[in-house]
Amino acid sequence: MAIQRYRPYSLFDNLQREMSSLLQSSATEANFNEEDWTPAVDIQETASSYIIHADLPGVKAADIEVTAENGLLTIKGVRDSNKVEEKENYKRIERFSGTFMRRFTLPETADVDNINASSRDGVLELTIPKVAQLQPKRIEVNVQQ
Repeated sequence: MAIQRYRPYSLFDNLQREMSSLLQSSATEANFNEEDWTPAVDIQETASSYIIHADLPGVKAADIEVTAENGLLTIKGVRDSNKVEEKENYKRIERFSGTFMRRFTLPETADVDNINASSRDGVLELTIPKVAQLQPKRIEVNVQQ
């Protein structure tokens, strides 16, 4: 009786190889255009703020909407696709286009009135300052005699 090693990702690897093979064989017929896509984000916390970087290559700043409401930060927008009619020259189209939306729950320390948003080189940067936390007031207990 042979002992077989458990490989939890082997099924996923096999599926990925099968899908790659299928897609490569019919790349000219496949349509990789998606209606929705999800941009990658990095979230960093500093002593005075939260910083979010969202990768939005090819998205114009005018097409990005950032809102903060009821403890939720929403980033949404659209990336237009350049529809090309000459399909015979394409081997594969993998760049996503369409609408996107990401939502994040804001901590109570977030100062939503002073969020700053800027875009540079396809990266949206949101800086969310923290409100000054009130320190508990120490109340001295008087000893009665």
